[in-house]
Amino acid sequence: MKNGTPAQAKNGTEESETLARAQAGDHQAFAWLYSLHKRRIYSLCLRMVGNVAEAEDLTQEAFLQLHRKIATFRGDSAFSTWLHRLTINVVLMQLRRKGLHLVSLDEAMDPAPDDSPGRSFGAPDPLLSGSIDRLGLERAVSALPAGYRLIFILHDIEGFEHNEIASMLDCSIGNSKSQLHKARLKLRDALRTDSQKERRP
Repeated sequence: MKNGTPAQAKNGTEESETLARAQAGDHQAFAWLYSLHKRRIYSLCLRMVGNVAEAEDLTQEAFLQLHRKIATFRGDSAFSTWLHRLTINVVLMQLRRKGLHLVSLDEAMDPAPDDSPGRSFGAPDPLLSGSIDRLGLERAVSALPAGYRLIFILHDIEGFEHNEIASMLDCSIGNSKSQLHKARLKLRDALRTDSQKERRP
């Protein structure tokens, strides 16, 4: 089989069939989709807001939105990509309601010319891999502006490709790569600053 194993193909077919039933109003099918995707959606919410109770509320809100809008899914992208996009919108609305200082996605998707990196986009960053203090990294990620944090989480943590992120966020692949690069630079600076503080007597 060209793409994936027979088991993966079977699971994909099963999800497609279940999705069709959920779109037709089958509550058991919707419950199956919920159980299949709830962990990743909760993880995304938690990484974006950094608060367990708030992440649980946002996860519930995302699935409420899914219940209302599932009939509008047309299959132009993977269902998981579409669901992540819906969740991202829910999270960003919440962040805006809280009045947090954000880099808007529109701004974040429009790189300034003088920010353009001089190396290959999307390549692994050796200074961000290896044995980095996990708590320090989580603090640094949570301190990123929302636009940068979102793309870093989607690419480096959730494992989405730039073309999928571009589809989720209505931006170009180049902008996704650019924002990932900027996020990594900010993280590197934050981690270096933390490290210097720890070394001071």
